[in-house]
Amino acid sequence: MTGAPASAAGGSGATPVPRSGKLGAAAVNQAGLWNIANILTMLRLLLVPGFVMLLLHEGGYDPVWRSFAWAAFAVAMITDVFDGHLARTYNLVTDFGKIADPIADKAIMGAALICLSSLGDLPWWITGVILFRELGITLMRFWVIRHSVIPASRGGKVKTLAQGIAVGMYVLALTGPLATLRFWVMMTAVVLTVVTGLDYVRQAVVLRRRGLAAERAAAMEAVAMATAVDTEGSAGGQCATDQVHGAAEGVVEPVVEPAAESLGEPIGEPVAERVAGGRGATEAER
Repeated sequence: MTGAPASAAGGSGATPVPRSGKLGAAAVNQAGLWNIANILTMLRLLLVPGFVMLLLHEGGYDPVWRSFAWAAFAVAMITDVFDGHLARTYNLVTDFGKIADPIADKAIMGAALICLSSLGDLPWWITGVILFRELGITLMRFWVIRHSVIPASRGGKVKTLAQGIAVGMYVLALTGPLATLRFWVMMTAVVLTVVTGLDYVRQAVVLRRRGLAAERAAAMEAVAMATAVDTEGSAGGQCATDQVHGAAEGVVEPVVEPAAESLGEPIGEPVAERVAGGRGATEAER
């Protein structure tokens, strides 16, 4: 599926393909949109409607069908871990993956929470808190994306793991001590959801301030450079004018001096005296 050119397999001038355990970035990039990371993301998107039908089958209280729904949810969570790892390791990051991966994550988790609350297994306030946080953080990432990217923190990864375990336990038809345990696991996930959400808000505010400060500094530097260029241009124009005037004077003086010498008179004699002398000579001849 990589669509590698024939020259990659050998021949004159062919670039050798890396033989290490990891594929070279150049070879992997040839997969384009249809790479393993994007395929896993699309599989997770397709699992969402299947998961909902399995969970709500027979009114949503059949333990067998809920086990099937748990299996679909578990596969979705596992693919979420692997597609991101593969994309980063083998340089398979694409624009489609950047958009589809968070959508798939929120879709499977949101579908599970809404279905469990509609069945009465999970309080609606828990669903509201988690969904509000996830949607808010996603919008906030787009808010600061032109300044910087908010990296996924370790707390965020732990939060995702806690949410997956808690929701998975609620999908299963657990009773007795396990039902009590899943409640406390869900409370832990809710606390991590709120704490990490506040931390992301703090990071977003700091990154936005730094980005705006950098933009202002760049604008001021650009204005200063433009002013300096204008000043240098004005000084250069004045120098050019002086050079033109000097050249003109240098041309006029050599022309006047030979004319005076041809008359056999001192260079500094006034013009009026020369004119008067010329008239006197003419009269004497007459």
